[in-house]
Amino acid sequence: MTVHWIAETLRGSPELAIFLTLAIGFWVGSLKFGSFSLGAVTGTLLAGVLVGQLDIAISPQVKSVFFIMFLFAVGFGVGPQFVRGIANDGLPQAIFAVIISFLCLGCVYVAAIASGYGPGMAEGLLAGSQTISASIGLATDAINRSGLSAEHTQAELNAIPVAYAVTYLFGTVGTGWILAFLGPKLLRINLAQECERYERDMNIRPMDGGANTAWHSYIVRAYKLKTAGLIAGKTVEDAENSQKTRIFLENLRRDGKIIPFDNTTLLHEGDIVAVSGPHEALVYWSNHAEEVADQELIEIPVETVDIVVTSKKLNGQRLIDLSTAPYARGIYINAIRRGSMNVDIPVLSQTAINRGDIINITGTRRHVADVIKNVGYADRPTNVTSMVLVGGGIFVGGLLGSLVLPIGGVPITLSSSGGALIAGLILGWLRGVTPKLGNVPSASVWFMNTVGLNIFIAVVGISAGPTFIKGLEQAGVSVFFWGVFASALPMLVAPLIGKYIFRFDPAINLGCCGGARTSTASVAMVADVAKSNVPMLGYTVPYAVSNTLLTMWGLVIVLLLS
Repeated sequence: MTVHWIAETLRGSPELAIFLTLAIGFWVGSLKFGSFSLGAVTGTLLAGVLVGQLDIAISPQVKSVFFIMFLFAVGFGVGPQFVRGIANDGLPQAIFAVIISFLCLGCVYVAAIASGYGPGMAEGLLAGSQTISASIGLATDAINRSGLSAEHTQAELNAIPVAYAVTYLFGTVGTGWILAFLGPKLLRINLAQECERYERDMNIRPMDGGANTAWHSYIVRAYKLKTAGLIAGKTVEDAENSQKTRIFLENLRRDGKIIPFDNTTLLHEGDIVAVSGPHEALVYWSNHAEEVADQELIEIPVETVDIVVTSKKLNGQRLIDLSTAPYARGIYINAIRRGSMNVDIPVLSQTAINRGDIINITGTRRHVADVIKNVGYADRPTNVTSMVLVGGGIFVGGLLGSLVLPIGGVPITLSSSGGALIAGLILGWLRGVTPKLGNVPSASVWFMNTVGLNIFIAVVGISAGPTFIKGLEQAGVSVFFWGVFASALPMLVAPLIGKYIFRFDPAINLGCCGGARTSTASVAMVADVAKSNVPMLGYTVPYAVSNTLLTMWGLVIVLLLS
């Protein structure tokens, strides 16, 4: 009786079925099997198929609304890296991503032709084997516009989640295993040693003895200068440069009073100075001055803040060069994040900063204000999303994407969803240049990206539920092996293309490959084997380019097979 009542309630209130599917899907997706998990998308699809056995009808407009929101968020997140990859020194990585994306599409097309799959099964194969769930929405739009009969259209749409579910598992696990374990063998390298070598190279200082990058992990101590000729007797600038590590005088007490100072101020015996720097660097001061308790002197207003880099002058600049800039004084970098996936970039002396990077810094408020003025804008926590930017961007992009261009008698259109993706790319890049354009907090981007996609997938699964088992029986096991083919071949060839054609550094080659397949899980496995985040340096530009192209392939594969 209770089960019957729940089933009838879900049929009468399909919105409850969606939230039930999300709850089950996210829970199943989070379960760990060793180091592997299904992920929220696959978990939600399987949960949707299960709930869909109750024959629940949901308006297709629901999934359209959330999918177009998801695509806008995808474009908004990767916009800065996408534009940089096309326009700047990321061009080789961007071209590499284009080649691998076409290779992925080619493998799926060959598999579809060889097996006689229609556009629905081929799209499911594409989405699962390449783990690009976003392509399903564009393919759905294309199939609906293809002019097929209503019955044929529904059959093709129902085939998508079947092929997706069967091929996704190897698409995720297989890609990670190939890159993390076969990749180093294909390249004939020891990945961990290559990353250690790369980090050593990235931390090499110029021959003229320029500043090193002890940017982070600092403390503040107070010292009384007692010995003439060591620190006392030097200017503030000379005292700060007495070591190779970044240290700074933050406060100065003389004759009992805290006084202002600049780089030319001469330090005297008896002065008490507040010094910030790494713990090991302050040992030098302990050997030449007496550490004292002066709470007032070291109580300096300090803040930690995320700064989004927007300065065109800083694009491509390395940390070792920036360390000498006047506004870098007293600033310590905790982390650098890049791209919509917030990939952690190693903080090394030769690390290059890109526009759109998010740098988490710590320093006094005065020093932080100088950095903000010269580098970008402070991305402080906020709950407010600019719905003018989001709503207007989706509307204009969707409107333009809906335009139909007949080519050779075939109506070609990006659809409103594809237009929203392009609008997100443009606005994401523009906001990296003009912060006043509008604010979209990271939590809002996460919601639109993750929840938007998973609601779409939930509706797909629920709608396909009644015919899923039948479709799986008709597809047979062959779709799994075609999925292995479409997943494995591009990733077996990609490292060799990166090595012999693009000459990528061995330490970042596999990161480029994972980015070109938009497989965050695989790059995480590569980083685990490498015992380093260095491979992530090759991930962001290929990811931004391929995330856009592989999503668009959902439209292309339908056009090729219709």
